Amino acid sequence: MTDDTRPLVRYAVADGVATLTLDSDHNRNALSRRLIRELLDAVDRALAEDAVRVLLLDHVGRVFCAGADLAETAAAREAGEVPAGDMPALLAALWDAPKPVVARVGGAARAGGLGLIAACDLVVAARDATFAFTEVRLGVIPAVISAPVLRRLPSRAAAELYLTGDTFDGSRAAALGLLTAAVPADELDATVERYVSSLVRGAPGALAGAKALLHGGPPIRPELDALAELSGSYFLSAEGREGVAAYREKRAPRWVPPGRD
Repeated sequence: MTDDTRPLVRYAVADGVATLTLDSDHNRNALSRRLIRELLDAVDRALAEDAVRVLLLDHVGRVFCAGADLAETAAAREAGEVPAGDMPALLAALWDAPKPVVARVGGAARAGGLGLIAACDLVVAARDATFAFTEVRLGVIPAVISAPVLRRLPSRAAAELYLTGDTFDGSRAAALGLLTAAVPADELDATVERYVSSLVRGAPGALAGAKALLHGGPPIRPELDALAELSGSYFLSAEGREGVAAYREKRAPRWVPPGRD
């Protein structure tokens, strides 16, 4: 049981840094509608506060973010709805934020959790943290998160990771450009603090201008909205239903050949 009144995203400001902490350990910080909404509200709040110069995305527990909340996904599908409808708005808010956004990743990230990582400006992870684009194994595709992710990954690496769903570690994620740095777990906090300390020394207007230079090109929000429609078609498909059901029942999906499960 969980306390429905307790926030799933904690918010605190100190020394120019707004820390937004994913605090939904009971489901491995999965992207439920409520968590997405609370995180989006926290981002908006941080951007509105003049005292905030940097946003820091943090988490509790051993998992940074497990991706979609599959229990909620199954319920939404039965109602003919697309789950996590605010995900495009959240990714756009992180990507387009005029203030630097840093992520501290001390544990695993899967699927949509990698979308959060890709949307942040700087990401520091524990070297032994693991990552995977697991969508195809659930009968869906990494559609919405592709808007920021494919701006970070080389195309050949993206093909491998999207199509296999295989797990990779922090060192490889950093080498591919998905992370800024992968460090030993006991150096994670100190490394994050070094980056944050450097960022708060930048002039706010200049930082916003530098981000605009870095993100030059087509706006990300229209792409996110188009990808959300594509994503919905897969979540509502027969394969999507079977994939989520198999995962929850701890069995191989029906499309896996005998001897490969």
